[in-house]
Amino acid sequence: MAKTDAFDAVSRIARSRADKAFDYINYTLLSIFLLIVLYPLYFIVISSFSDPTAVNTGGVSLIPKGFTMEGYRIILNNNDVWRGYRNSLLYTVLNVVISLALMIPGGYALSRKEMAGRNLLMFLIVFTMFFSGGMIPTYIIIKKLGMVDTMWALFVPSAVSAYYVIVVRTFFQNTLPEEMFESAKVDGCSTFRFFFQMAVPLSAPIIAVMALFTAVSQWNSFFSALIYLHNAELYPLQLVLRGILISSQMSAHGSDAVVDPESIAEAQRYAELIKYALIMVASIPVLVLYPFLQRYFVKGMMIGSVKG
Repeated sequence: MAKTDAFDAVSRIARSRADKAFDYINYTLLSIFLLIVLYPLYFIVISSFSDPTAVNTGGVSLIPKGFTMEGYRIILNNNDVWRGYRNSLLYTVLNVVISLALMIPGGYALSRKEMAGRNLLMFLIVFTMFFSGGMIPTYIIIKKLGMVDTMWALFVPSAVSAYYVIVVRTFFQNTLPEEMFESAKVDGCSTFRFFFQMAVPLSAPIIAVMALFTAVSQWNSFFSALIYLHNAELYPLQLVLRGILISSQMSAHGSDAVVDPESIAEAQRYAELIKYALIMVASIPVLVLYPFLQRYFVKGMMIGSVKG
């Protein structure tokens, strides 16, 4: 009640010309920035539904012209796309499960002051954020482990993120008071029991944040698949879409089996349309989920901003 009265009192204070001018400039700049950010996304959406000739000639700017679903029909009639969706979904689920199973206990252990050598471990973890072996040594290790051309190469090597471990450790340090552990210990609670019956149930926010960060990262990644996968049956969606895009561009330039000039011209018309439709197909799952998950992303950023 007192807080409401304070807000009312502040709202009744007359605003000066300088305050109004500041608000006007602030809203204007933010509106311009919002348009700069949103328009490229909007342009991709309307271009994916527009006639390719209108898109290629610059005739599409604010609304779709010559509405067509041809780009989506070409993509969704490709069985590789559905197989890529299935693979990406499987990889994302496995990556989230494995990452949480490693990072949550690891972060909790590093948050405990009685853990021997935790400062050395933290130094080594932070060290990997600045220095790494590089792509070729990493590839050799993955090959020696027999994971090349298997789905495990996509998420096992990157299952534990140093940054995420630090965030988890900070969360446990700031939310689980030492007195709680000592009280449970006096009652005969072991460290494992405290973790599974008290720490984990109280860690739903950080578990949700880590799951979301990991899932989005895995869904959007394609470089690991490009390096480690040779079997097209294992390709994730991003790599399948990349192959379709390259194939359409090669057809548009007449370097594929297409040699007829009319067919080349037709392929050129649809190359841009397919490109925009591909972006939408790859982004739809994240675009649909993001409004519901935004608050967890904001919470995750706030957790990460607190120094531990």
